[in-house]
Amino acid sequence: MMSASSEADEALLSSARPVIAEHEDCEAALSDPEVLADPVRVRRINKRYAALAPVVAAYHALLAVDDDLGAARELGADDASFAEEVPGLEAARAEAAERLRVLLLPRDPDDDRDVILEVKAGEGGEESALFAGDLVRMYLRYAERRGWSAQVMDATESDLGGYKDVKVAVKAKGTPGPGEAPWARLKYEGGVHRVQRVPVTESQGRIHTSAAGVLVLPEVEDEGEVEIGPNDLRIDVYRSSGPGGQSVNTTDSAVRITHLPTGIVVSCQNEKSQLQNKESALRVLRARLLQAQRDAAEAEASAARRSQVRTLDRSERIRTYNFPENRIADHRTGFKAYNLDGVLDGDLDPVVSSAVDADEAARMAALVDGSS
Repeated sequence: MMSASSEADEALLSSARPVIAEHEDCEAALSDPEVLADPVRVRRINKRYAALAPVVAAYHALLAVDDDLGAARELGADDASFAEEVPGLEAARAEAAERLRVLLLPRDPDDDRDVILEVKAGEGGEESALFAGDLVRMYLRYAERRGWSAQVMDATESDLGGYKDVKVAVKAKGTPGPGEAPWARLKYEGGVHRVQRVPVTESQGRIHTSAAGVLVLPEVEDEGEVEIGPNDLRIDVYRSSGPGGQSVNTTDSAVRITHLPTGIVVSCQNEKSQLQNKESALRVLRARLLQAQRDAAEAEASAARRSQVRTLDRSERIRTYNFPENRIADHRTGFKAYNLDGVLDGDLDPVVSSAVDADEAARMAALVDGSS
């Protein structure tokens, strides 16, 4: 009779075999001239191939340590030196099995995507707008540290140099590994961010609390993913303006697009030409429509999801940035550190990793509960 551990091991290996087969299919497809003639298809298959590679490596690593362990046990019956290797190989096998088990957890299908970040000032007036500017700079520096490209698509500045509203496109360079693409890391940033500090507008030196909101959207890779009918859009053009209403453009180059079926409105004015602003606005609109599709599908399936906070109510904060104590605290994961200056300079990985680890633990627990 097979032991419980042997059954679990075989179940683990069995669950990995379809992934191994898919990886082989991707490899074959990338050698097919018909596939290679379609750049969009090649890019999609390459992404999938790269995403599956760690599972394949972990699977073969587990098989290899299994072979070593079996040999050590067999030879250990007659040779004490082999028997001494068994405990270490058992520990290595357990580690390899856990690695494979984690990699086989259900993944977010959008994890390989680029993102569009929207940062909006909330409660706190000018101080909130200044803090929104701090967040934007933090994300730009974080993107630079991770080797991503980041482009400010549109921004509405405040009188003191902050941002009332800003949109940033963040893209990976090349084909990122699993969990390394912008969406896989930045999706946890969606929500209300609270700041505690003495505002530049405060003459008495009192600490104030204000907030800014962050919305993270997966960018649409193929326009066919989102269906927009020929009569679904109303496009208005107007003159761009800067802080205080000062005109910064003498032509009607700013674009506002309204998606009539949903009422979603997107505007862009940063580019010099109307055509460029229209394309930027359409990128944001497609991303919002894709997210709306995801939300509707998940709601219909009654799937549990981590909702991004779309209001700027300070009571629904996900993170607090305390300047007097140089402290940052994530209220979802319990993460706390006293290097706020470094985080705002782009050292965001430890904070993000706390959310990644918490998400992984929750998915593992759900998997265990579902199989018990």
